[in-house]
Amino acid sequence: MVSGQMAKNSAGWSPLPTEDDVAFYAAHGWWIGPPIFSADFIDAAAQAADRFYCQRDRALPYEQGYANWTWDDGADVVRNNEFVSLQSDDLRAVACQPIVGEIAARLAGVEAIRLLDDQLVDKPPRGRGDSGVVGWHADHAYWGTCSSGRLLTAWIPFCDVDEENGTLEVVDGSHRWPDTEHARFFNDPDLASVAQRFGDADRPVTRVAFRLRKGQVSFHHGWTLHASRPNMSATRRLALAVHLQDGDNRYRPKLAPDGRPVQMFDEQLCRRLTNGDPDFADPAIFPTVWSRR
Repeated sequence: MVSGQMAKNSAGWSPLPTEDDVAFYAAHGWWIGPPIFSADFIDAAAQAADRFYCQRDRALPYEQGYANWTWDDGADVVRNNEFVSLQSDDLRAVACQPIVGEIAARLAGVEAIRLLDDQLVDKPPRGRGDSGVVGWHADHAYWGTCSSGRLLTAWIPFCDVDEENGTLEVVDGSHRWPDTEHARFFNDPDLASVAQRFGDADRPVTRVAFRLRKGQVSFHHGWTLHASRPNMSATRRLALAVHLQDGDNRYRPKLAPDGRPVQMFDEQLCRRLTNGDPDFADPAIFPTVWSRR
């Protein structure tokens, strides 16, 4: 069982972002804090992931419409599984750590944080070619029916991460760019294309590759462009992306460029409001991670 365990720290130390940290996040669209989890906690989370791959506490009512790696897909490919917190009690405990929610709330400037989605990604070692590439994308581009502009993601690696093993890479300040609404290139391995797609003489593309020690968590804005490269190390790279919504987020109808209604898979899982809209506050699907109230 995974239980919350803070990293050891000296008296008076706080893992919460300072005012300067919040200002940095507002300007750059990302923030990396000090270690907040112990090595034992992260190791237990990795063990929970391995159990998930072999046996799940419960199944979702749908088999398609979301990333759902199974053994039939092969053992030496990138394993990408969404909504793992709804299928594993132990991974739900990781995704819903209150300290993660409190940090997210302070960065976003909100009173409450709920879970929106989560994604477990396991990159095998010694990636070749495009194997293991996650293309440039903005998370909010996939969340078109969310009304809030303060959505964000907490990225929890279960090991040390750097450029060698395919760490998260962001485009600094891209959360303030106006033309990323359709930046849904998660499956596009052409990482060099980001400059052609979004950069110009007045808006240079500045890439930042995260380096985190085990126990650290990074946060990025829902509109921050990000990607990751193959894992070229000798060991696996396992991480949990916890997508978070603020307490004021609600469903809003949205049309795609071709005129079709936008739909998030989450909408099929949650209860409905009296007007028929999906309820993004459904506690069974979107539990509150942290609230000031």
